[in-house]
Amino acid sequence: MRDVKWIGDSREQVQRFPKPVRRIVGQALNAAQSRRKHINAKPLRGVGSGVLEITARYDTNTYRAVYAIRIGKSIYVLHAFQKKSTRGVRTPKKEIDLIKQRLKVAQEMEEKNE
Repeated sequence: MRDVKWIGDSREQVQRFPKPVRRIVGQALNAAQSRRKHINAKPLRGVGSGVLEITARYDTNTYRAVYAIRIGKSIYVLHAFQKKSTRGVRTPKKEIDLIKQRLKVAQEMEEKNE
Protein backbone atom coordinates (compact mmCIF):
# COMPACT_ATOMS: atom_id res chain seq x y z
CA MET A 1 0.00 0.00 0.00
CA ARG A 2 1.32 3.43 -0.96
CA ASP A 3 1.90 6.20 1.60
CA VAL A 4 -0.22 9.37 1.56
CA LYS A 5 1.68 12.63 2.04
CA TRP A 6 -0.09 15.93 2.61
CA ILE A 7 1.27 19.18 1.16
CA GLY A 8 0.63 22.55 2.80
CA ASP A 9 -2.67 22.79 4.67
CA SER A 10 -4.44 20.17 2.55
CA ARG A 11 -5.01 17.80 5.49
CA GLU A 12 -6.52 20.56 7.64
CA GLN A 13 -8.76 21.62 4.78
CA VAL A 14 -10.08 18.07 4.27
CA GLN A 15 -10.72 17.82 8.02
CA ARG A 16 -12.99 20.88 7.71
CA PHE A 17 -15.13 19.23 5.03
CA PRO A 18 -18.50 17.76 6.06
CA LYS A 19 -18.28 14.12 7.13
CA PRO A 20 -19.89 12.67 3.95
CA VAL A 21 -17.38 14.59 1.81
CA ARG A 22 -14.44 13.45 3.98
CA ARG A 23 -15.64 9.88 3.48
CA ILE A 24 -15.56 10.26 -0.33
CA VAL A 25 -12.07 11.80 -0.24
CA GLY A 26 -10.89 8.99 2.06
CA GLN A 27 -12.30 6.33 -0.26
CA ALA A 28 -10.58 7.95 -3.24
CA LEU A 29 -7.22 8.07 -1.46
CA ASN A 30 -7.64 4.48 -0.32
CA ALA A 31 -8.31 3.42 -3.91
CA ALA A 32 -5.22 5.33 -5.09
CA GLN A 33 -3.11 3.62 -2.43
CA SER A 34 -4.18 0.29 -3.93
CA ARG A 35 -3.45 1.58 -7.46
CA ARG A 36 -7.14 1.85 -8.32
CA LYS A 37 -9.13 4.86 -9.49
CA HIS A 38 -12.17 6.03 -7.54
CA ILE A 39 -15.32 6.54 -9.58
CA ASN A 40 -15.33 10.29 -8.74
CA ALA A 41 -11.63 10.82 -9.61
CA LYS A 42 -11.05 12.79 -12.79
CA PRO A 43 -7.80 14.06 -14.33
CA LEU A 44 -7.22 17.74 -13.57
CA ARG A 45 -6.43 19.37 -16.90
CA GLY A 46 -3.68 21.91 -17.32
CA VAL A 47 -1.64 20.78 -14.31
CA GLY A 48 0.20 17.66 -15.39
CA SER A 49 -0.10 13.97 -15.94
CA GLY A 50 -1.14 11.92 -12.94
CA VAL A 51 -2.92 14.72 -11.08
CA LEU A 52 -6.49 13.77 -10.16
CA GLU A 53 -9.35 15.74 -8.68
CA ILE A 54 -12.19 14.46 -6.53
CA THR A 55 -15.34 16.56 -6.66
CA ALA A 56 -18.06 16.02 -4.07
CA ARG A 57 -21.29 17.94 -3.63
CA TYR A 58 -22.88 18.34 -0.23
CA ASP A 59 -25.94 20.42 0.49
CA THR A 60 -25.53 23.32 -1.95
CA ASN A 61 -21.71 23.36 -1.86
CA THR A 62 -18.99 21.71 -3.94
CA TYR A 63 -15.77 20.43 -2.38
CA ARG A 64 -12.61 19.40 -4.20
CA ALA A 65 -9.46 17.53 -3.29
CA VAL A 66 -6.51 17.25 -5.67
CA TYR A 67 -3.81 14.60 -5.47
CA ALA A 68 -0.86 13.36 -7.51
CA ILE A 69 -0.30 9.66 -8.14
CA ARG A 70 2.82 9.66 -10.32
CA ILE A 71 5.47 11.09 -8.03
CA GLY A 72 7.57 8.22 -6.75
CA LYS A 73 5.72 5.60 -4.75
CA SER A 74 3.58 7.96 -2.64
CA ILE A 75 0.25 9.70 -3.10
CA TYR A 76 0.60 13.46 -2.60
CA VAL A 77 -2.50 15.40 -1.59
CA LEU A 78 -1.80 18.81 -3.09
CA HIS A 79 -4.85 20.88 -2.23
CA ALA A 80 -8.39 20.71 -0.86
CA PHE A 81 -10.94 23.49 -1.02
CA GLN A 82 -14.58 24.45 -1.20
CA LYS A 83 -15.39 25.83 -4.63
CA LYS A 84 -17.14 29.14 -4.20
CA SER A 85 -17.29 30.39 -7.77
CA THR A 86 -20.75 30.56 -9.21
CA ARG A 87 -19.45 30.65 -12.78
CA GLY A 88 -19.29 27.15 -14.22
CA VAL A 89 -17.53 24.04 -13.03
CA ARG A 90 -14.03 25.15 -13.95
CA THR A 91 -11.39 25.18 -11.20
CA PRO A 92 -10.48 28.85 -10.49
CA LYS A 93 -7.05 30.05 -11.70
CA LYS A 94 -6.01 30.96 -8.15
CA GLU A 95 -6.53 27.34 -7.09
CA ILE A 96 -4.75 25.97 -10.20
CA ASP A 97 -1.74 28.19 -9.48
CA LEU A 98 -1.57 26.90 -5.89
CA ILE A 99 -1.88 23.29 -7.09
CA LYS A 100 1.00 23.79 -9.56
CA GLN A 101 3.14 25.34 -6.81
CA ARG A 102 2.44 22.44 -4.45
CA LEU A 103 3.09 19.91 -7.21
CA LYS A 104 6.61 21.35 -7.51
CA VAL A 105 7.02 21.06 -3.72
CA ALA A 106 5.94 17.40 -3.86
CA GLN A 107 8.38 16.68 -6.68
CA GLU A 108 11.21 18.31 -4.71
CA MET A 109 10.28 16.29 -1.61
CA GLU A 110 10.40 13.08 -3.64
CA GLU A 111 13.80 13.97 -5.14
CA LYS A 112 15.24 14.49 -1.64
CA ASN A 113 13.93 11.09 -0.53
CA GLU A 114 15.46 9.13 -3.43
